Amino acid sequence: MSADALSLQLPALPAPVKLYLHDEQDQVISQRLRDTGVWEPYETELLFQCLQLGDVFIDAGANIGYFSVLAAAAVGPQGRVFAFEPEPNNCALLSRSVAANSFEKQVTVVQAALAAQAGEARLHLHPSNLGDHQIYAGDGERDSISVQTLCGSDYLAPRANSAALLKVDTQGAEYQVMLGLMAWLQSLASPPRILLELTPYSLQLAGSSGRELIDLLASLGQPFWIVDHIEHCLHASDAPALATWCDNVAACEGDRGFMNILVGPAP
Repeated sequence: MSADALSLQLPALPAPVKLYLHDEQDQVISQRLRDTGVWEPYETELLFQCLQLGDVFIDAGANIGYFSVLAAAAVGPQGRVFAFEPEPNNCALLSRSVAANSFEKQVTVVQAALAAQAGEARLHLHPSNLGDHQIYAGDGERDSISVQTLCGSDYLAPRANSAALLKVDTQGAEYQVMLGLMAWLQSLASPPRILLELTPYSLQLAGSSGRELIDLLASLGQPFWIVDHIEHCLHASDAPALATWCDNVAACEGDRGFMNILVGPAP
């Protein structure tokens, strides 16, 4: 792990925040942050548009905590951030960044993977993309470790009765994560916006499908938007169109096409 913290200086931040990075082993997220000072620029914009002081943010698949730390700055001491990350080194960097920014009051770091039910699972580790660890064997040989899994509804129900934004980026486990969260989400007075990665190939490897995930999300009765990374805008969509896109991608062997979607009202 790197001994140095990157100072994130983004226009929406009231002041710079520190984020601890992996060393050169991580050739994706940490490297991109060193090169550009930002990760997923439009999703970063959306985060700040969706969060206000006092809000609650849920980060499923928090990795080193980029979005969790930014969210902590956005929601302030009266808000809450729940950051779930199962991989020990990622989680250690996340915790270190929380402490470095004095965000302990608003951020709860949970070293576990959200899933349909609590228990244990094998986390299969990517050697050079430390944001691409997977709770399934996948299609290649990887080292693996045992990690704890939690049902999101069981964990969050006694701790949060509202949320403004839920981010789910779990490398194919999104269906299982959402399945575990549904009881809690349906109990809320109004559901949070959900920012989610949709990758039919990975979902299929994890034992579900893009169509199943879209159908599950559609049960919340919220609008769907495609996140346009290039034009930095949202394109209105709907469950049938997204499910058909998932089917078409899944029908092409080896197609790893993906998109990020937003579920809920446009900010």
